[in-house]
Amino acid sequence: MSLFQHAVDTHADEHAIGWTKESRREQCSRLDSLDYGIARIGKRAIIARSNPMSAQPPSPSDSSFLSLQRTIPEGFLRVESKLEGITVYAPAALARRAADAKGDGSELVSNFKCPNCGATTAFDPRVESVTCSNCGSVYAIHAQRVGRNASEFEFTLDTLNSAPRGWGSTRRDLHCENCGANISIAPTELSNTCPFCGSNRVAARAAMPAAFRPRFIIPFKIVRDGCPKLAQAWLQRGWLYPRNLVRAARGAQFTGIYLPFWTFSAQVNALWRAEVGHEREERYFDVDSMKFKTRTVLDWKWETGKTNLPFTNVISTGTKHVPAELLEQLEPFELNALTTYEPAYLAGWRAQSYEIPLDTAWEAARARMRELVREMSVEQIDSKHVRNFSLNAAFDEEAWRLILLPVFLAAYRFQGKTYQLVINGQTGKVAGQKPVAWTRIWLLVAALVLPGVLLAGVGLMLRLVGYNPLGFVLFGGFLFVIGALAAVWLIQSALRARDG
Repeated sequence: MSLFQHAVDTHADEHAIGWTKESRREQCSRLDSLDYGIARIGKRAIIARSNPMSAQPPSPSDSSFLSLQRTIPEGFLRVESKLEGITVYAPAALARRAADAKGDGSELVSNFKCPNCGATTAFDPRVESVTCSNCGSVYAIHAQRVGRNASEFEFTLDTLNSAPRGWGSTRRDLHCENCGANISIAPTELSNTCPFCGSNRVAARAAMPAAFRPRFIIPFKIVRDGCPKLAQAWLQRGWLYPRNLVRAARGAQFTGIYLPFWTFSAQVNALWRAEVGHEREERYFDVDSMKFKTRTVLDWKWETGKTNLPFTNVISTGTKHVPAELLEQLEPFELNALTTYEPAYLAGWRAQSYEIPLDTAWEAARARMRELVREMSVEQIDSKHVRNFSLNAAFDEEAWRLILLPVFLAAYRFQGKTYQLVINGQTGKVAGQKPVAWTRIWLLVAALVLPGVLLAGVGLMLRLVGYNPLGFVLFGGFLFVIGALAAVWLIQSALRARDG
């Protein structure tokens, strides 16, 4: 039994659905021929109700059935019906509030199956809920937005031993035999492509439950359909790249994946000691010139100081398959959107468990904190002459989190090489790798240095025939130096552009 009910405002129903009184009678007649009829419920809805005499509802492949489906206005989602044989659709905002009040979604945790129709569900960034594309049902995710105040964990043995493991739901791992990446996918997903390198040499296997479970997550805000346009705009920037680069990357398939990141906090208290040279002017008598002159001398003395610096939310990547430089270009992520982790956020999306363990990531973060403390300590010294600098830093109140951040990945090939594109799934910021048009670069380098070389050569030829070529040589040398400096700048720019 099937029925479609539209919850629409009284003043908007005929405009939203496009029915006049006359066309409504025609629709009723047409639907009657399909064992359906039209009725209104109060002032809030229009419904299509199945005829109890009908033995079977229309098939979803029936063209008339599809025509009826298309009359459902955009922005409506399916909600629970109290009447058997009646399907109810309500505005998305009302549907989300109803699902949140009821607590729907608990049945999605283990297998992401729709409790209503049994189809596979997926988290939809547009409505911030899990939805079923088959029947339109919406299920709220009961997670708390905690932002930057998300709880952290100490580096204690008890904390590490008691930390939850696995994803909290049934998942499979997709192992890439080309680059070695492991990607977590839904148990029903059929995939044969690695999002990191684009290879189809992949094999599915059971997920390993030994890894720490992420505690917090930033859900996707950007939908995949918008990624090609963002990538195209980014690829078109700059003039150092091949002209047909956009065309080559047009077939890139973007995959939404939650990547692992560690965040660290600490209070660093440091003591520093260094020899500092202070400049002093002194007068002395120069025996050779028999005059008094002034010179600058340095008075060296030992100085000490201290630096106290708190660090919060220092992000360190947990994946090895996306260059850290690319991920840094995607920052900042808006950590105010951090939400408690719920497995339902992974419905329909891929995820990766951390490849860089906690202790390795913490050592890298400590090194970055220490370097910042060192820079601040050197700034305290009121002289540019410093030697024998040493720093003793103590780390207190150390804490960590494991979080998932949304990223779209794509790999494309250009002239036999693979390049990566990454998009921040929260803000839409794009980064990636682009090949440089080196033929064009070397032609420009030649154009910059060749005039100086030619003028200098003309000057030497004039000298051979008895003319004074000094002007030619000097001007040619000047042009060569200017051209060489511009060529060096151009090559450095190309190298930076190659790295994204």
